[in-house]
Amino acid sequence: MTDQELIEMHGMISMALEQIEHCSEFAAIIPEVRSNLVFARKNAGTRDDVLAIDGRITVVNRMPRAAGRPRLGASSHMARLIIEVQKYDPAIRAGIDFASTPDLARWLENYCRSNGWGFSVIDRRNEPEEIKEAEGASMPWKVQEAVRACGGTPPVICYETGAIGKEPVSVLLGKDPLEVAGRICTIAGLYHDRR
Repeated sequence: MTDQELIEMHGMISMALEQIEHCSEFAAIIPEVRSNLVFARKNAGTRDDVLAIDGRITVVNRMPRAAGRPRLGASSHMARLIIEVQKYDPAIRAGIDFASTPDLARWLENYCRSNGWGFSVIDRRNEPEEIKEAEGASMPWKVQEAVRACGGTPPVICYETGAIGKEPVSVLLGKDPLEVAGRICTIAGLYHDRR
């Protein structure tokens, strides 16, 4: 990656993070494991090719706040997810994870349908035992399931059901962090306002 590419990536993720930190409604859908915003370089191969928020995004005084600054290699889970998604669609380079509840999942499914967006569910109960037991083997299976459930292309939003020791989470995917931030802030605001 050239210095110019890295500068541009840092600029975009910093602007996206600023938008998220000003979206009070997003604080209500940050999961217990906290959220992370990621941005992968083109053809990312390892987590060191993915910018993420060091320490994730948490809640301070009822507002979303980054615990640290964007850094290459700062994410494991979301970095591995975006790398797997890029195998199906290299244009998808960014994502954010957020809470998943039955009510939010139903609302998101309707929202996606009304916007013509792909939506899928990953049921962790269907995960094969040999994959559950192998360290790091779940991510390729989860992404494959999300893509399969969405007709062969990555969804804009997917959520996974919980499993023993695993909090259920949702993920929103996009081409860059500004698109992701705009969409998640719109979703958080609409979901908050309809209650």
